[in-house]
Amino acid sequence: MSYAWHDFGAALPWAGGAVLVVLAATFGASKIAGKHSVIDTAWGLLFGAIAIAVFIRSDGVGCVGRRWLLLVLPLLWGLRLAQHIGRRTIGKPEDPRYAALLAKANGNPDLYALRMVYLLQGLLAFVIASPILVGGFEGGRLGVVAWLGVALWCVGVFFEAVGDHQMERYRADPANSGGVIDVGLWRYTRHPNYFGDACVWWGIFLVAADGWPGVLTIYAPLLMTLLLTKGSGARILEAYMSKRPGWDEYKARTSGFFPLPPRKPRP
Repeated sequence: MSYAWHDFGAALPWAGGAVLVVLAATFGASKIAGKHSVIDTAWGLLFGAIAIAVFIRSDGVGCVGRRWLLLVLPLLWGLRLAQHIGRRTIGKPEDPRYAALLAKANGNPDLYALRMVYLLQGLLAFVIASPILVGGFEGGRLGVVAWLGVALWCVGVFFEAVGDHQMERYRADPANSGGVIDVGLWRYTRHPNYFGDACVWWGIFLVAADGWPGVLTIYAPLLMTLLLTKGSGARILEAYMSKRPGWDEYKARTSGFFPLPPRKPRP
């Protein structure tokens, strides 16, 4: 079955427009809140907006089952992430990462923020959402690969949600202030939430890769995994955590990304 290239191309402006609407609303919210770290809450919503736009524009074109999966999976993931980050950061001051970035601004800081924070993240989301954009217009039927993707997505959401919940419980205890979490999923990986995030996007990719040309969008989960492990994810967090007592011992016995049994200390 041939791919609906014309419908795919016609949907791109709609998906881009959905991203711009979310970014504009987020920028307005940032002015009210007085901090640009509001964009972190909107990160998951960007993918939900793209998924909705693709679902609407692919009506009558793509495989019905795949269209629904590529709507529901990113939308549920994005809403959970937005709710978690929003609740965690409400009432908090500007994130030091954004404060340091905006300190480099020459001229109008808002225009600099729009370019270096909002539009950049919008572009990243658009690229990473390629499996959604492409997969929504694939014909045929759902196969084994797509359902393996759903299973991997479920694993990812489990690691993200449970890891975040365990971290919240750990931080809620004043006795743990300034410590390093080493319970639950955090015993097996230093970043269960980032590992789960990667699984989510590899799962969404597999739903698209079940047909043609979705397999060509493999660069999207690769990029997300690279960002999580080498970009603004684990690398920056570990640089911050390295100052805490007990971190070196925790790092020596705990896997950096993939969940593994804790290593025994060297004699």
